[in-house]
Amino acid sequence: MRRISRITVAGAATASLALALSACGSTSTSGSSDSKGNKGLAIAYDVGGKGDQSFNDAAYAGLEQAKKEFGYQTADLEPTEGETDADKEQRLVSLAKQGYNPVIGVGYAYAAAVKGAAEKFPKTTFGIVDDATINTKNVADLVFSEEQASYLAGVAAAKSTKSNVVGFVGGVDIPLIHKFQAGFEQGVKDTNPKVKVLSQYLTQTAEEGGFSSPDKGKTAAEGQIEKKADVVYAAAGLSGQGVIEAAATKKVWAIGVDSDQYKQEALAKYKDYILTSAMKDVAKAVYNLAKSVEDGKPETGIVRGDLKTGEVSLSDSNPKFADDAELQEAIKTAKEKIISGEIKVKSS
Repeated sequence: MRRISRITVAGAATASLALALSACGSTSTSGSSDSKGNKGLAIAYDVGGKGDQSFNDAAYAGLEQAKKEFGYQTADLEPTEGETDADKEQRLVSLAKQGYNPVIGVGYAYAAAVKGAAEKFPKTTFGIVDDATINTKNVADLVFSEEQASYLAGVAAAKSTKSNVVGFVGGVDIPLIHKFQAGFEQGVKDTNPKVKVLSQYLTQTAEEGGFSSPDKGKTAAEGQIEKKADVVYAAAGLSGQGVIEAAATKKVWAIGVDSDQYKQEALAKYKDYILTSAMKDVAKAVYNLAKSVEDGKPETGIVRGDLKTGEVSLSDSNPKFADDAELQEAIKTAKEKIISGEIKVKSS
């Protein structure tokens, strides 16, 4: 545990932090602060920011859990439009200067920024979600076997389709999202080779809005549904909300991603059409890094979550999904074979 006192001071500390960070993205701070720098976890959001009902909100849930358990001050910062790697690095450096530890960049786009900030603050632990390219001793690369959960989503889609056509919508055409597509397509084909998979990417780069444009997601899903897709899986961040809306409007199944989207308030009116979600427990990964720092044994290097660790999975909140015995048995069998190594899931 931290060997420092927890003497609370007035809210001026929070105000000064907000002022210090105003030049590098909007910020939210909470918890107690003291003159010895008793500050804990800070996160900087990816494209889409807090409120995406997906990836970023999962990171925030991990921050909230750490704040509650450890009783320290936390901070979470929004991205800004058109920002550069230098802007991202400045944001992380500002947090480290303020005494936050660990500092996490949420998303692969923070790779260069995390590496740069970590070199400047070697005594601070940094984390990055969804990138495994940083080889720095004070950085934890928090990555997931998304292809495994996507394989199970493919099993669910193949078992649920009546038209023998299903769809995949990827936010941005990048290797990370290729993992979702590859696993999904393999799961579909292994379950029923007669099922056709329609795949589409919204943009080539994140700057074009692939992860932050529900309208783009909705249009793509509508196009696939017109081609007879009756199950559509989105790995597209905030854009996935548009995919879910289109599926619900057309009364076909949607499969969510990252978080259990059936349970999310912003999507409540569509939930009856959310079959399941291919989840990765970003909240747990974020919390675990904070706990490792709090315990004095910071995680570093590649930290991977998969089906075996329970950090990727399918949600079962929708009763129509949970109560389908044949579907559940197929998913259980596939999961066991993946964990045992009998099924090797492709990542590209």
